[in-house]
Amino acid sequence: MAAAAGNRLQHETSPYLLQHAHNPVDWYPWGEEALQKAQAEDKPILVSIGYSACHWCHVMEKECFEQEEVAQLMNAHFINIKVDREERPDVDQIYMEAVQTMGVQGGWPLNVFLTPDQKPFYGGTYFPKRNWMMLLQNVAQAFRQSRQQLEESAEQFALNLAFSDIQRYGITNESGVLSRQDLSQQLSQIYGKFSQQFDTVKGGMNRAPKFPMPTHWLFLLRYHALTQNQEALQQTTLTLDRMAFGGLYDQLGGGFARYSVDADWFAPHFEKMLYDNGQLLSLYAEAYALTKNPNYRQVLEETVAFLRREMTHPAGGFYSALDADSEGEEGKFYVWHQQELHALLGDKAALVSQYYGIKEEGNWEKGYNILHRPFSDASLAQQYQLEETELREIIADSKQKLLAARSQRIRPGLDDKILTAWNGLALKGLADAYAVLNETPILEAALNNARFIQQHLAQQEQEGLRLFRTFKEGKANLPGYLEDYACVISGLIALYQVSFEESWLAMAQALTEYTLFHFLDQEEGFFYYTDTSSTLIARKKEIFDNVMPASNSMMARNLFQLGILLENDSYRQLAEKMMANMLPLVLNEPGYLSNWTSLATEMAHPMAEIAIVGPELFSFSARLHQHYHPFKLLAGTVTSSSLPLLTDRQAINGTTTLYVCYNKTCQLPVHSPEEALRQLRETSQPN
Repeated sequence: MAAAAGNRLQHETSPYLLQHAHNPVDWYPWGEEALQKAQAEDKPILVSIGYSACHWCHVMEKECFEQEEVAQLMNAHFINIKVDREERPDVDQIYMEAVQTMGVQGGWPLNVFLTPDQKPFYGGTYFPKRNWMMLLQNVAQAFRQSRQQLEESAEQFALNLAFSDIQRYGITNESGVLSRQDLSQQLSQIYGKFSQQFDTVKGGMNRAPKFPMPTHWLFLLRYHALTQNQEALQQTTLTLDRMAFGGLYDQLGGGFARYSVDADWFAPHFEKMLYDNGQLLSLYAEAYALTKNPNYRQVLEETVAFLRREMTHPAGGFYSALDADSEGEEGKFYVWHQQELHALLGDKAALVSQYYGIKEEGNWEKGYNILHRPFSDASLAQQYQLEETELREIIADSKQKLLAARSQRIRPGLDDKILTAWNGLALKGLADAYAVLNETPILEAALNNARFIQQHLAQQEQEGLRLFRTFKEGKANLPGYLEDYACVISGLIALYQVSFEESWLAMAQALTEYTLFHFLDQEEGFFYYTDTSSTLIARKKEIFDNVMPASNSMMARNLFQLGILLENDSYRQLAEKMMANMLPLVLNEPGYLSNWTSLATEMAHPMAEIAIVGPELFSFSARLHQHYHPFKLLAGTVTSSSLPLLTDRQAINGTTTLYVCYNKTCQLPVHSPEEALRQLRETSQPN
């Protein structure tokens, strides 16, 4: 179908916007051209927001935006703007809040009607064709005949948007100093409230659909490290086991889908997002360091392999997402009929079918099977009178055959734009995975990714080191948001602690300085989501953690860690003040603030500053990383360094030396990781 003569999306690089470039709707990208046209023609604006891996976005496009009669209504009465929420989370954030204020449950596609000056007056999510056409006609009529009432309503919504969450939730900027004892007592209250929501049978939280929510379980791991609370550890391992054994996890190719539609982690919404997999690498890395569970190691290795195989740009950046759909069907690329296994695996098909819960009649729709693991290796090996090593060899060989066959299928669509924030999460995930596995290709992937960010997404300007939001077709675009800076800084801090290349720490500091100048609200003590160049009707502050941690919680943790690594008291004091101001809200809503709770555990436990100097830097640091101790930061050099933690420290008598310090006070230098670990244990008694 021919695109509308004025459809401007053909000039965009976003895969989502390009999907709509041939619609008969006269689409504009968000920008001055569309906004000025709305004012010049005095027309309402229709903003339609989605993303490339969104199933119902595709459905609404086919049912509505590809239809001539629908397009005629939209073109006649509205200025139509299409937004990729992953490119423009600032726009999405504002109008999602507006729709929720209207009493509508948010989601995507998000369709919002605005006055010519960008103020929202009505919105919703998915609409089937008939309902959509009726709504278009009603809104157009209301704009003509009831303009005053409509604008009064829009003004109220705009006023509400200008009211920040800091104000809405009564967060003050006057909190005092946090004491470790007080924090420990409050963390006990936080955990008690949080634990009421656990699904203690199936893992995760007691609801469906189920999202991985890595920040929840990272908090529980830290809480267990702080208190030795066994329930916290059991709930975490239960959740990680069930996720890894469920259909949520790609049993053949590695990597996790976005969420499970059921309470059993069985049936995924098959889209695979970079931001999930980056965070889940960090989670399983920490869990592996603590438990040494071989299943967690397998998840790490396979998920890294997935990212390198299917999500990597030749220059080292990571793509954003894989669609849920292929050949017009959700999940078709990933599911199997039992007869396919018999054709590929012969006499091993029965065993492999049982291993992955495959049934002749299918365990999902249309006789298809979602691969999952209903049995442990031990129970299945016993049933087939095999050693566990024999079973694993059969499964490994069968997986390679099935994966090779799957690779010949029509693949799901790839959203090949590169998003800075999501690459920051992947960078941290790779650094964390390397820390516990010590496999050189993982470190190489992390370094390649950091170089990509440095070369293609960062730009040195007079005001400091600036980030762009996206990269596509050889070009960086859009100013970075706070989450871009927060995620990249976090990734660089993790990368420094495994590579000990000081340039990454310097880059993290330069980006931090830029955020302090361009994003920090000095009055409220928190960071805006957009920088000072924003022209939207509101500047928001993101404080609630969701499937991604809130950009403010990430910046607080970055400031806390950099404050220690760089001995910068102003960074650390700002982080402590942010945490203190958030604590009353965290006590009431821990499920929505779990990255803040992790920061609270780090402030409640003495943070170890470990300096390593000498020729065995990398072997010593590897042994330290493989021991789970989340309350430590590492600095190291083979010879000498001007970093504060390393200044005037040396390898005594030429032998690699470790200095374990707390709050600028050091214990006696030691010459083996085991002695340093003993010193760590002596300061890690449960509170």
